[in-house]
Amino acid sequence: MRTTKGAARNKAKKRLFKKVKGFTGGRGTLLRTAKETLIRAEVYAFRDRRVRKREFRRLWITRLSAAAAEHGLRYSQLIHGLTKANIELDRKVLSEMAINDPAGFAQVVTQAKAALGLEA
Repeated sequence: MRTTKGAARNKAKKRLFKKVKGFTGGRGTLLRTAKETLIRAEVYAFRDRRVRKREFRRLWITRLSAAAAEHGLRYSQLIHGLTKANIELDRKVLSEMAINDPAGFAQVVTQAKAALGLEA
């Protein structure tokens, strides 16, 4: 007896259409267009999972730069001072501190300045 791909093909199509649910127009309803769009969407998703990490780091550095400027330091001086003072807070935590706990951030900056010898 000749075997057909019927059940497997239907299952594959069902899986595909489940993934493209919500896509506009034919991209969500037509098989070939949906396949093409899904391939492209998955490529972007793969790439942008890595880009997201870069963009967040850029945001934290921008925030830290602004916060350091308020205390009379450049960003690079702040990071160097923290390294010298053996303060191992990452940029995410530091930027959150700068926003939500300015007093705590000021203490950290004071320690960084002391390590650099900028404050007597």
